[in-house]
Amino acid sequence: MAFMWCAIAFLAFTAWEAGASRRDITPRQPMWMAGYAGRTAPASGTESPLCARAVALRRAESPRVRAVTVSLDLVGIDAELAARVKKALADRHGLAEAEVALACSHTHCGPVVGSTLRSMYPLDDGMRERSRAYADFLVGEVDLAVGEALSRLKPCSLSWHEGNCGFAVNRRANKEAEVVAIRQAGKPLAGPVDHRVPAMAARTPEGRLIAVLFGYACHATTLSFDKWCADYPGFASEALEKSNPGAVCAFIAGCGADQNPLPRRTVALAKAYGDQLAESVSTALSRPGKSLGAQLSVALVRAPLPLEAAPSKEELEKQASGKEKYIASRARNLLADLAAGKTMPVDYSFPVQAWRLGDHTLVFLGGEVVVDYSLRLGREITGPAWVAAYSNDVMAYIPSRRVLKEGGYEGASSMIYYGLPASWREGVEETLVDAFREAAKRVGATVSSR
Repeated sequence: MAFMWCAIAFLAFTAWEAGASRRDITPRQPMWMAGYAGRTAPASGTESPLCARAVALRRAESPRVRAVTVSLDLVGIDAELAARVKKALADRHGLAEAEVALACSHTHCGPVVGSTLRSMYPLDDGMRERSRAYADFLVGEVDLAVGEALSRLKPCSLSWHEGNCGFAVNRRANKEAEVVAIRQAGKPLAGPVDHRVPAMAARTPEGRLIAVLFGYACHATTLSFDKWCADYPGFASEALEKSNPGAVCAFIAGCGADQNPLPRRTVALAKAYGDQLAESVSTALSRPGKSLGAQLSVALVRAPLPLEAAPSKEELEKQASGKEKYIASRARNLLADLAAGKTMPVDYSFPVQAWRLGDHTLVFLGGEVVVDYSLRLGREITGPAWVAAYSNDVMAYIPSRRVLKEGGYEGASSMIYYGLPASWREGVEETLVDAFREAAKRVGATVSSR
């Protein structure tokens, strides 16, 4: 029996290899900050560093297939910049597109980069050039982080854990000013939430933590000031790394597009939420997790999410000269697209990336995805599933059928700031779910019957 236990333990610790790295991607010069339309000046300093954290995994017996997560302290990354990053990683490290997940924390205290929320920012030529230069810098830093992670691959075990953390609030269903009083009265807050904290840990045979991936479905909008800051996700990563020297602890944002950390607007609160999330992860890791068997498969499919009819050129010209600031900004950008020979899209190619690790499924969705998807998609396949968002291409809010019908910011008006020509059309939820099921099937998951 002792020999058998030792053999099983040996296989568990030699089935996987993991390596990790962390790079500082804080801008080296003043830049416009991403996430809020109301800002009137560039960043004035740094509260906490912005980081790129890379975690590389592969099966020891089949090293050709790899899975690399890059967690970025950015509001988002667009399709063009994601393609640049992935091409660099393919050229330098031989990584396929489906083997790399670019997961943004969605902090609203990072720099404007690429075309994400392109109608929101009043950039002059100098700021646009700094944004382009930062994109070049980012590609290089991600390449270095991934290269370092791959060079540090070593035998490990992989385990899956789940905790719980309660600070996320459904912002569509609750008035921000009333949240504290409702909690103090012991009453429940309204609306769907997902307070689960999924985590995956890689440990050496001696039990030392190499890396942790952990997630939470909530906006990183505690702060709105003029300093670079990774908000609560960054503070959570820092707390975990401080208590686990040498480990890289990377945050992956969940489907929290309609969730806010409340109350908010102070650094003390951002740190408190980070500490709460880190404690949830630590508690989950202190309990026995599910050991992941040596199976790794990856897939990437694209869902043609349908859009309503785009405005005509004449309508765009009228909007461009109108008094609605952000509608005019979007119209000017779309007219520039037409002048460059582009056509108005009837749908959007939405990325759905799936990894199968043992009998668990990890899915990365693009866009700002509302919590309804987190709650639904786990029921679409059998076995444990972790659904992340803000990955590979953050092009818009992704409403469920319910939120699309209700309208509001997440259901309609946010499309203005993202620069898409129209709102999503009925059918967006089922189109995304179908792509999720297809990606899950490609990596070997069993989809539920309908």
